[in-house]
Amino acid sequence: MANTDPVLIDLENDPPAASVADAAPVPDIDTALPSGLAMQMAAGLAARKPSRLVRWFWSLALALVGAFASIALWDFLTGLMLRNPILGWGVTGLTVAFFAVLLVICLREIAALGRLGRLDGLRQAADTAIAEGDLGAARRVTKRLLSLYQGREDTRWGRDRFAHLQDDQMDAPGLIALADHEILGPLDVAASREVEAGARQVATVTALVPLALADVAAALTANLRMIRRIAEVYGGRSGVLGGWRLTRAVMAHLVATGAVAVGDDLLEPVLGGSILGKLSRRFGEGLVNGALTARVGVAAMEVCRPLPFAAGKKPKTRDIIKRSLGGLFSASSKS
Repeated sequence: MANTDPVLIDLENDPPAASVADAAPVPDIDTALPSGLAMQMAAGLAARKPSRLVRWFWSLALALVGAFASIALWDFLTGLMLRNPILGWGVTGLTVAFFAVLLVICLREIAALGRLGRLDGLRQAADTAIAEGDLGAARRVTKRLLSLYQGREDTRWGRDRFAHLQDDQMDAPGLIALADHEILGPLDVAASREVEAGARQVATVTALVPLALADVAAALTANLRMIRRIAEVYGGRSGVLGGWRLTRAVMAHLVATGAVAVGDDLLEPVLGGSILGKLSRRFGEGLVNGALTARVGVAAMEVCRPLPFAAGKKPKTRDIIKRSLGGLFSASSKS
């Protein structure tokens, strides 16, 4: 027969039961600050330098494809001319016209690379003239700068004013600073507007596109377009190869300096307090990606500019973020 007597358990020596209040809080993943993943991935893709083996692979692959295509085209044209001379000559004429257009495109790409190299050489010459205090070198730099913008209406007033005031400058830094202020001032404003537009576009697209990697492609495309337009503002109209080379240079600089990393001071001082924690995750990512695009734009201005920024004249990323993303934030907070 089973024992039905009550069982007594002594709890005096047992540890007290754990309180719910003492338990660690459950982490809230949705409240984590956005990291700007799309822009970081886009910057990494643009700045990545292929290995020597990969470059050899693509070079040999293109050479083989070009050789096979050339032989096949030659056999096709010669065979067609034997079968039907009139049709063969017609197709040959179209082929020659195609390669003529291709040659023009290649020449334009070479000219675009030359323009970018001209801007870079002018900036290096200005740096040297300022560092050495060489007034003669500074005058040669300003002469090259005037030649660069000869015929551009948006710089005509500044060029005339510089020509009127340049004789008053007795040192190299003062002369280059005068050229910077009078000639490049309007161009800096136009380039800053391009940066604001690019940051706003990236912020909007990455906030609204929910597909994985689609926001990365959108951010990379928008940054390529923005950098190309900034180069055009400063007179360095870049082609496809020049634009990609310029983008790689800008992104590599940002990755090397850690400017693509998201810090606590990126948006909070501009938009106020811990405002990112109150936004939706997707919209917060859009704002951070837009802010990182502003950083890319400022770096592109430094790379594309024919003169180095004077002390205190470099555009502040915070000001650009505030102008470009402040309206987006206000509109979103009201909705």
